[in-house]
Amino acid sequence: MAAWSKLQEKLTPRNSAVAAGVVVLWWIARTRWQTNGKKQLNRGKTTFNLSEAIEQERREREKTADKGRDKAAVDGVFFRSSHTFVKTPMYCVSLDFDPVTLPSIHFKMAAWSKLQEKLTPRNSAVAAGVVVLWWIARTRWQTNGKKQLNRGKTTFNLSEAIEQERREREKTADKGRDKAAVDGVFFRRLCRILKIVIPSWVSAEAGYMLLVAVALVCRTYCDVWMIQNGTSIESAIIGRDMQLFKKHLFKFIYAMPLISLMNNVLKFGLNEVKLRFRTRLTDYLYDKYLRGFTYYKMSNLDNRISNADQLLTQDVDKLCESIGELYSNLSKPVLDIFLYAFKLAGAIGIQGPGYMLAYLAVSGLILTRLRRPIGKMTVIEQKYEGEFRYVNSRLITNSEEVAFYQGNKREKVTIEGTFKKLVDHLRTLINFRFNMGLIDNIVAKYIATLVGYLVVSRPFLDLANPRHLHTSHSERLEDYYKSGRMLVRMAEAIGRVILAGREMTRLAGFTSRVTDLMKVLDDLNKGQYQRTMVSSQQNAEGEKPSVPLIPGSGRVCYQDYIIKFESVPLVTPNGDVLIKEMNFEVKSGINVLVCGPNGCGKSSLFRILGELWPLFGGTMTKPDKTKLFYIPQRPYMTLGTLRDQVIYPDTKQDMIDKGVIDKDLDYFMEKLQMARLFYHKPQFAILDECTSAVSVDVEGFMYQHCREVGISLFTVSHRKSLWKHHEYYLHMDGRGSYEYKPITPETTEFGS
Repeated sequence: MAAWSKLQEKLTPRNSAVAAGVVVLWWIARTRWQTNGKKQLNRGKTTFNLSEAIEQERREREKTADKGRDKAAVDGVFFRSSHTFVKTPMYCVSLDFDPVTLPSIHFKMAAWSKLQEKLTPRNSAVAAGVVVLWWIARTRWQTNGKKQLNRGKTTFNLSEAIEQERREREKTADKGRDKAAVDGVFFRRLCRILKIVIPSWVSAEAGYMLLVAVALVCRTYCDVWMIQNGTSIESAIIGRDMQLFKKHLFKFIYAMPLISLMNNVLKFGLNEVKLRFRTRLTDYLYDKYLRGFTYYKMSNLDNRISNADQLLTQDVDKLCESIGELYSNLSKPVLDIFLYAFKLAGAIGIQGPGYMLAYLAVSGLILTRLRRPIGKMTVIEQKYEGEFRYVNSRLITNSEEVAFYQGNKREKVTIEGTFKKLVDHLRTLINFRFNMGLIDNIVAKYIATLVGYLVVSRPFLDLANPRHLHTSHSERLEDYYKSGRMLVRMAEAIGRVILAGREMTRLAGFTSRVTDLMKVLDDLNKGQYQRTMVSSQQNAEGEKPSVPLIPGSGRVCYQDYIIKFESVPLVTPNGDVLIKEMNFEVKSGINVLVCGPNGCGKSSLFRILGELWPLFGGTMTKPDKTKLFYIPQRPYMTLGTLRDQVIYPDTKQDMIDKGVIDKDLDYFMEKLQMARLFYHKPQFAILDECTSAVSVDVEGFMYQHCREVGISLFTVSHRKSLWKHHEYYLHMDGRGSYEYKPITPETTEFGS
């Protein structure tokens, strides 16, 4: 007990704060040491870990036992999961002293007393500054060391070379402009988005924004009333006036439901605004994205946008969330500033609020300039998030192929590399936000509060001020308390406006990404696309074409019951010339067998015929897109019923409009791809190895039925049994030449 009494005497507030700081620094160092130690151990692991295997088996049993019920509840499973994550040793202080350990305790207390004598406030501040400077220098040294190591590399790394080339292209494309900064470009982009999400002043979005504005005004007046009523309650308590105390206390009780209602109306309005903004913007983007073949062109013809799914889902959501938060975080503080400035002008004069507003302008400009890198960092963050999401979805899509190749280790390297790139960037962003947070707190909170003290003290410390020449101490105290609270609220509002600039800088990043997507969608819908042309525009014989290849320079004519190519070059979007010029004509009722080695241009021909790829010259005559049907080797399965599979891309209403009922579909159910073909009955159809899984008898029935319903076929196949169902063949040799001839008894059939 004597030792405990001495310990209590030494535990002053200052010593407790110093001890807490020492413990925090010790905990950080210990955590870093443990993390680095675990990394070193993990790098050297090659043996089987029995405890991990047992833990994995237990988790699998819990997963099986919990199947079929809501697993996201605060129950025993939750606490067991928490125990799994939090496995740090717990330390407690015991008050049961062992007599054997008392001498060592006295020795430690003596050492602690000497340490306390040295730990003056000035020494503590100097030590804290030294620690901060050491940490900054260490971080800079590590960064510079990594840069020096990277500069010293002499080995060639293909992936790094490709990544470097990609960064150089992006740097060239973005040269001369800051893609994500709070400037005139940002406000023009934001205005364009706001015109989409708020189509008119009488729309529902404008109504909800008005509701939020009214709720903000009411909440501000509620805050002012709460200050005045709270001051009156405290004045009544100090003055020991029971009647006045009851009066203002009951006023507060009566106002509680209304104040609570205002707060929840504000939250409801903000949530509805965010949701409606997202709905408007998503509908607008998907209307352009799914118009024609824009979705195909974006991922196959244009390389300005990667991971469009990330932009259309997460980025749009975060953009609308950020706009709603910015509207709330700016409008409420701005309203508070003007309201409190008006109230304070009558209490302490116009100069006080004027000084505060001047400080707001100066500090806002300085911090906005310092926060500029956050916009670009946000753009890069979302880009890396999209890449990480893409490699995971790619593994799910191709899981069977990866499993056959046993490529799990290689895929792990790819995923971990992508994730490491994201983590490194996020760590850089965290360090930048840490440094900016120090400046933000000092400028937006502490200096603003300091200015507030200087402003509110002027009429009280000025003995010649007529306002307080004949007032009592209690009156001055009440006036100071009321004015001080209003000034503190005004300083807090100024701080929120200054900190809202941080959210605005982050919003600039999302705005940049979404407006870039909108620009690409507009270009693609106009038939314009940009792609890095790595080809030298040479044909198969190594000669450059006499006429430069310009995407979209060809002409498409629409005419029923005929397909005709006139001087049409077979060119990929990348500029590779497969065939210099093609001339042939196919009329309705003629079936054509397309053959040739892999890579000769069979699929490229059909992509041009389906208008997926642009024409680089010549004239192509063909029926409308709806009268040309493509049957791939692997059918696309849509979401829905069996009926939806057969009639795709029609809907049930489209089927009814065509006069087809479910019973009619039974006739088409031999093979799903052909069922779609028989249902739609186009003028021309392209069969890409789609008959390879059926027997020769069924194959003959399909071709016979197509003749009966008037469907002309382009067939890509290597089966000799199909030659008898065609009148012409189109053979490509893969070296830039082709031949289009009728099939006669003298024609040499090739295939298997």
